[in-house]
Amino acid sequence: MDDIPSSVEAALVRHPHVRGVELVGSRATGSASRLSDWDFVVATDDFDAVARALPEMVADLEPIAQQWDRISAYPCYMLMVAGPVKVDLIFPDEPFVSLPPWTVEAETLDGIDQHFWDWILWLASKREKGQDELVQRELVKMQDHLLGPLGVVSVPGSIEGALEAYRSARGEREHGFGVRVSRRREQEVLRVLSDA
Repeated sequence: MDDIPSSVEAALVRHPHVRGVELVGSRATGSASRLSDWDFVVATDDFDAVARALPEMVADLEPIAQQWDRISAYPCYMLMVAGPVKVDLIFPDEPFVSLPPWTVEAETLDGIDQHFWDWILWLASKREKGQDELVQRELVKMQDHLLGPLGVVSVPGSIEGALEAYRSARGEREHGFGVRVSRRREQEVLRVLSDA
């Protein structure tokens, strides 16, 4: 997407219950780093209808990952598109209850993979800004919600440690379940991490 704000707005405003799409956060203020995500506040007059339609609405953006943030303070639909670029669609006025840690099954492994690479891309953007304490706190949260359920026994000390632990645990689960998740997200994110 050459013009991310226009592309996201065009994808969303076609829905009759979307009342507005506003770019917020560091991309709006001009304080973004190279890897910063694109945050959009979405106003609706029928959140449930919009939420149900979101996967179809964003299809034109060709996301390589998409899911609701499981541990946000408000509903946030997370997308990753080629680049990689992280896009968050935020609905701050709607209630949301955080979900428990992932349950690891053959059917959830792809969702876990989407969540992990989205999270890693976000963490890389925070490290790029020198927010090392935030990165460490998030690695603890990642251990609780995602890595631990996969069988990782200790909190990684760095993003690179999380990558190593995750890829090893994912490989073991893939072997055990007889499935294999797409490596497209991994390839996209590792490419920009190696450029950092």
